Amino acid sequence: MVTAHLTTRRRPRRRPAPRVGLALAGGGPLGAIYEIGALCALDESVVGLDLNRLAGYVGVSAGGFIAAALANGITPRQLCTSFIENEGPRADIVRPSLFIRPALAEYAHRAAMLPGLVAQAALQYAFERRSVLAALERLGRGLPTGLFTHAPLEAQLRRLFSAPGRSNDFRRLQRKLVLVATDLDTGAAAPFGEPGWDHVPISQAVAASAALPGLFPPVPIDGRSYVDGALKKTLHARVLLDMGLDLVLCLNPLVPFASSEGGRHRVADATRGRIPRLVDGGLPVVLAQTFRSLIHSRLELGLKGYESSHPDTDILLFEPDQRDPEMFLANTFGYSQRRLLAEHAYRQTRADLRSRRSHVAATLAAHGLALDHAVLDDPQRHLLAPQRHGGPGSARTLRRLDEVLDDLEGALAAR
Repeated sequence: MVTAHLTTRRRPRRRPAPRVGLALAGGGPLGAIYEIGALCALDESVVGLDLNRLAGYVGVSAGGFIAAALANGITPRQLCTSFIENEGPRADIVRPSLFIRPALAEYAHRAAMLPGLVAQAALQYAFERRSVLAALERLGRGLPTGLFTHAPLEAQLRRLFSAPGRSNDFRRLQRKLVLVATDLDTGAAAPFGEPGWDHVPISQAVAASAALPGLFPPVPIDGRSYVDGALKKTLHARVLLDMGLDLVLCLNPLVPFASSEGGRHRVADATRGRIPRLVDGGLPVVLAQTFRSLIHSRLELGLKGYESSHPDTDILLFEPDQRDPEMFLANTFGYSQRRLLAEHAYRQTRADLRSRRSHVAATLAAHGLALDHAVLDDPQRHLLAPQRHGGPGSARTLRRLDEVLDDLEGALAAR
């Protein structure tokens, strides 16, 4: 299930046309896949919500690509067609190979530096009596700053946003779009799209915001080097909150895993096996849990701060259920299982909306929006391919009962 955290406040007066914003966090290709599936579910299930006509968008890392596409009029379903199914117009297709092109230019640049670095290290060791470690440290400057190049992805995004009816220029968009990167030399946030930052092409800003150190070299812009915007904050939702919006929808793909052996929600996966303890998964699982815990704790602190600093704006946060092993065990930078994971995100977002419908509906109603209960309760809806069978009738009944109990539990907690 996907968890929807929400803050509902009663107001005596509303604007005739509520202003809604969308903040998208990062998470590599997995994050983009999750966000596409979840956005498709929200697009279908919320009456009055047009994800291409919001008041503002802010994106970080992989979320920057999704935000830029939505601000350019590309619907969630069209994103699914081009990014997940790799179909549609050739200029719109984002293929997996774009993410794994070796950074040959970076390799060559660093290799050219090696002879000089070796000579310097040898001189330091021989005449300055430096330690071997100090000499090796100097040689480290010859290591590439990234394994893969962002150039093919940036070029494809440039073509995508330059099609008729779209724009690769922040200043020509009808909607406010901000893509956040991090200045490598200062550690400061770089809000591309804001005044003073809006001359940078959108495709280049997306590449800079998604340049995770170690995987992609820093992106040079105007003589500065920029890397992944998630190094500074997880969501950067304050960009939208400072606009005085009524409602901000937030999507965060990466959450830590919460093992609950004794509860109703068992930690089991038919294809990967049970995970009684994360330490049994070895170093990759331990590192994944550590990384997700760090970025999620920042997100929680930020949301608490927003409640006091922006009390007039409601926030709805959607993210994977921390008890869901499917999303946790998926490779953050993997792309091969994109169809399965996008369908999973779509289904679980719909299931979460059903199980928490009273809470979500109350918040949406305060802003002139509503849940489409007929669409939400339609068991035949799917993202990619028709479902052969929804399972035995008794299993479907138990799932529906579980959703109702979750909704009732939430309503009682709210009271």
